[in-house]
Amino acid sequence: MSPEPNYSVVVPMYNEEAVILKTYLRLKGVMDGIGEPYEFVFVNDGSRDRSAEIVKELGQSDANVRLIDFSRNFGHQVAISAGMDYAQGRAVIVIDADLQDPPEVIPDMIRKWKEGYDVIYGKRLKRKGETAFKKGTALIFYRLLRSLTSVEIPVDTGDFRLLDRKVCDVMSGLKEKNRFIRGMVSWVGFNQTSVEYIREERAAGETKYPLKKMIRFAVDAITSFSYKPLKLATYIGFVLSLSSFFYLLVVLYQRLFTNSTEPGWASIIAINLFFNGIVLLMLGVIGEYIGRIYDESKNRPLYIIKETMGFGADRRERSDER
Repeated sequence: MSPEPNYSVVVPMYNEEAVILKTYLRLKGVMDGIGEPYEFVFVNDGSRDRSAEIVKELGQSDANVRLIDFSRNFGHQVAISAGMDYAQGRAVIVIDADLQDPPEVIPDMIRKWKEGYDVIYGKRLKRKGETAFKKGTALIFYRLLRSLTSVEIPVDTGDFRLLDRKVCDVMSGLKEKNRFIRGMVSWVGFNQTSVEYIREERAAGETKYPLKKMIRFAVDAITSFSYKPLKLATYIGFVLSLSSFFYLLVVLYQRLFTNSTEPGWASIIAINLFFNGIVLLMLGVIGEYIGRIYDESKNRPLYIIKETMGFGADRRERSDER
């Protein structure tokens, strides 16, 4: 019987068959070098390729390999959550399968953990292989998020981090459905620090965060940790209402005391379009929050597991839903 692992390496994956073997080999080289018991927890987030089959093949020759196979795609943040739920290590390391975050940084994180830190997150000094647009939008997003929230979320960080067991236990108790892991980790507190590194290009395959998903991710992050957009809607509504009232006084003055008014539809249509646009924008912001309330009220499981591999009997007996 293999000893309980000191470290659990959680690897969410979605259509990563082109890189998953290389990822495993690099992770194994790093973890073997540490010389302590460990496990790999691969979470297959509804991949349509052979990602799960490749991990199963690895598990036949490596007892440290575990697999959680979702019934469908539930999303990257949910896959990380499932990995943390099932991980048994005293410390849990989250790393993506694309090798943009180098596994060779993990020993530095472990050293920080042994010094007494509970959360060690990777801080990117440079992002290789990314377009100027993506770098610029990421720069704006992280600083905008920090200005909107009361939680101190470190800038230029991703989900690559090490979490102490007690932090993972607390995270498992957080039940919200629209999850932003790095924000949640900041919210729970504990003793946190960073390890700096240079983010590499993808080893193979395509990015799983195109523009559409990036926008969705940004919306989830902001609405999960800030209600300031709702307050902004109130402020804008107040300012526009006040401006409209003063403009009404101006129009009445011109109509009653001057001959400068000209009949026509252009100005009326322009004003109507402007104010209707603002109203629809504010309704959209409010709708985002109402949609999240609706998701929470349904109380559906965060994920559904089709099958698992490599876990002990005690963990196989747990519910496949959360």
